[in-house]
Amino acid sequence: MIVVGLTGGIGSGKSTIAEMFRELGVPVYNSDERAKLLMNTSKKIKKQLVELLGKKAFLDDKLNKAFIAKKVFNDANLLEQLNHIVHPIVRKDFIKWAKKQNTPYVIQETALLFENNAQKLYDAVILITAPKELRIARVLSRDESTKEQIVARMNNQLDDENKLELADFVIENIDLKSTALKVLNIHERILADC
Repeated sequence: MIVVGLTGGIGSGKSTIAEMFRELGVPVYNSDERAKLLMNTSKKIKKQLVELLGKKAFLDDKLNKAFIAKKVFNDANLLEQLNHIVHPIVRKDFIKWAKKQNTPYVIQETALLFENNAQKLYDAVILITAPKELRIARVLSRDESTKEQIVARMNNQLDDENKLELADFVIENIDLKSTALKVLNIHERILADC
């Protein structure tokens, strides 16, 4: 089975493109969703997060996302420590999930693939790009973040220019119709390699 990484900066449209692959019958593992689930359910992660960030990391035994975001997105060292706690457990969860799939290839949707130097873990990597202002507008329309918070999160990610040379496939996600055609083309190219 081929394992494909799907990545891109905040607001690039990873989830939209992941859904397009799902519609083509490709199983997609959403690392962000699974990380949130594991951060709420894994005793090991909970213990380590409280040790790292304090008891306010959880409210009523649920992950306090606003508190954690405020703490880590302006502190690169703290963010790195958080990632060292969560990412290895998410990776193990993904491997377990992938083994249960019965398809020519699977996709792991993950925001920080290149930032974590994880490209070597995949047979191919798809990079989603979009202009910065469009990405900011998308995030502003979908959640409670301010423009400053979004820019701070962007600053914790590599620039698209640095990612382009590391990716096997690139989708500039501006127009859904042309994006869908690019997804279909990549899907067919991956299937040809299976």
